[in-house]
Amino acid sequence: MAGKAPHVVGVEVLKKNGLDVDELVKQLVANSSVEFTAYYYFTLLRANCTGMDGEGMKGVIEDARLEDLSHFESCIERIYQLGGQLPRDAADYIKMAGCEFLQLPSDPTDLKAILKKCLKAEQGAIVNWNKVCRMTHGKDPVTHDIARDILAEEIEHESWFLELLHGRPSGHMRRRYSGERPHTRRHSRALDMA
Repeated sequence: MAGKAPHVVGVEVLKKNGLDVDELVKQLVANSSVEFTAYYYFTLLRANCTGMDGEGMKGVIEDARLEDLSHFESCIERIYQLGGQLPRDAADYIKMAGCEFLQLPSDPTDLKAILKKCLKAEQGAIVNWNKVCRMTHGKDPVTHDIARDILAEEIEHESWFLELLHGRPSGHMRRRYSGERPHTRRHSRALDMA
């Protein structure tokens, strides 16, 4: 239906709260592209964790991989509620992520190189979601809640990879099942187990 843009009270209130809604949507779309692309690359990285040592890493990468899918799903509805949309071209969407560094290392089974890539991805995600938390704090409780929950999981992921790379204890307890997503489960139903 073409014509006059609808009056959206949910967006109007945020603008009155001092939020730059257009900038927030831009950041959410960019963050969603990073989460989507990280899910893809973590799939490749996990598949190349071979041998006895690699087998032990697969579970940790799988947990992070599935939770990144949940992070992608968690912000999609909010993007559209705020009047945004995803790019129509998937190639443009993936390029937006800037995740080329997550490609397989030159030796695709170099476990340390794989872990370094995973760590770098999680650290970038922490910066991205912290930015959304700062943008929305006191202005947009709905988006802030989503971003805060994603940020909590990204911080957990970082600690897992720091533990594997540097022997730094993380307090990491294995998830009860892959894709458990303790913080973002309420924002994304994509991985629900029935």
